[in-house]
Amino acid sequence: MSLIFGTIDSMGRFVTRNLLYTYRVLIMVYLSMRATILDQAQGFRTIFSVISAQIYFTGWQALPLVTVMGLTTGSIILLQAMSNLTMLGGTQMIGSFLIVMLVREAGPLLVALVVIARSGTAVASEVGNMRANREIEALESMGINPLSFIVFPRVLGGVISVICLAFYFNFIALIGGFFATRLLHDMPFTFYSDSLMSAFGIEDLWIFLLKNAFSGMIIFIVSCYQGLLVKRSPHEVPQVTTQAVVNSIIFVILFNLTVTALFYLKQLMQLGVI
Repeated sequence: MSLIFGTIDSMGRFVTRNLLYTYRVLIMVYLSMRATILDQAQGFRTIFSVISAQIYFTGWQALPLVTVMGLTTGSIILLQAMSNLTMLGGTQMIGSFLIVMLVREAGPLLVALVVIARSGTAVASEVGNMRANREIEALESMGINPLSFIVFPRVLGGVISVICLAFYFNFIALIGGFFATRLLHDMPFTFYSDSLMSAFGIEDLWIFLLKNAFSGMIIFIVSCYQGLLVKRSPHEVPQVTTQAVVNSIIFVILFNLTVTALFYLKQLMQLGVI
């Protein structure tokens, strides 16, 4: 009995801690947007240069890794789908299966994990070192709001990069995966493309944009927030970087799970099952 109550108490503390953490992160989102609009000390040209640098690092430089991952993932899922659906006589369902597996579920999650590993760690350590080296205090002494110069450009650039990377990942996985496995099956490309087009709906587009946009926002807001928690010592930077990775993964997975659960719950309600 004590073990049960101890588990419930631990879960309660975990939920409370994460709710408070989410509240602080949301407040920082609001303050960074407000500071960007109202504070003009650094100018929009400077903000745009930071956004461009973030897009270049997060999006462009991640293309080789995303290409390999998309090609491998698409080939494996396509081979598994073909072998199983052929035995069941449901080859015409290949498009629906791939849209659900790649566009809705695997694509946003895998791209988010790549961005967390590459850019989330880089942003958290960069902001943490700026905090430890008192560069943020120097910006404040010049009248520049750190939230508008450091946080907002990285978040906006990160969101744009994640959406573009997810679109590129899906294209490589769906099209590149087909040609990579062309020697192992004889499915015509016209049948394959028609199956994908007929399976893709407007709800898939909204799920794609919702998951990837909010995943990008979560990753970079959490990374910036953790970096700003550094006090004075550079030894704190690895700790906040690790915490940024852990928190980003938790929140991204929870968000993707929530969106998926709500979507299928809505479908079940429309079918009259519940």
